[in-house]
Amino acid sequence: MSSPDDPSPGGRVWVLPADVTTDALAPGRYMSLGLDGIAGHCLEAVLPDFAAQVRPGDLLAAGPNFGTGSSREQAAGVLRHLGIAAVLAPSFAGLFYRNAINLGLTVLVCPRAGEFIDGEHARLQRDPALVQRGEGRAPIAYEPAAPFLQRMLDAGGLLPLLERRLLRGEIAAQQRPAS
Repeated sequence: MSSPDDPSPGGRVWVLPADVTTDALAPGRYMSLGLDGIAGHCLEAVLPDFAAQVRPGDLLAAGPNFGTGSSREQAAGVLRHLGIAAVLAPSFAGLFYRNAINLGLTVLVCPRAGEFIDGEHARLQRDPALVQRGEGRAPIAYEPAAPFLQRMLDAGGLLPLLERRLLRGEIAAQQRPAS
């Protein structure tokens, strides 16, 4: 999401089932290809046309326990690489959730994520925390990220946030002890 008062332009909603694994997002056999190579295979076991048709600004609406499986951060990284604006789900696997935040991928707890219609157009609105839907459909509320996590997402992830804070002098650079 771009700024607190500026809603995203939105995109297509891709509806996914419960328990989507990190291996479905970033298949292990393609790990040596880097994010570009992995991106071409993202979700191919669940939605064969996803990688070819996804566009920046699109949203994923999934069932509970999204991102279950391994701790591979490429699973969140590939979704950010593809331009996914946010993943909305009733719950997330803990490691995936934290990897996503660290990499700047917006992941939002949305108890009613199952109400989205595959292919509909929607856009995130931050205040109030709603997903606006087209064609006269009622908006769907999500739980806003905690303020410290939202700052991290706004910065583009953990490393960009730390770099920004270091440049502003909010944190001191650590010097290595002489060996």
